[in-house]
Amino acid sequence: MGAMSIWHWVIVIAVIALLFGGRGKLSGLMGDAAKGIKAFKDGLKDDDKGPSEGVSSLPRTDAEKEELKR
Repeated sequence: MGAMSIWHWVIVIAVIALLFGGRGKLSGLMGDAAKGIKAFKDGLKDDDKGPSEGVSSLPRTDAEKEELKR
């Protein structure tokens, strides 16, 4: 049980081939998931740049409203 036999490697390679190989539904799902993760990371990078022009946040409390009136 300590070393991986040839059958273990065959099963591992088969699972990898199913997940990443070919143009099957599963590989398409993996590609879509990767695109989603990349879009999420790009969105986080955009948040670090600060608020974009033309978009303003609304005051949440009365104190913030008073501060904006000054």
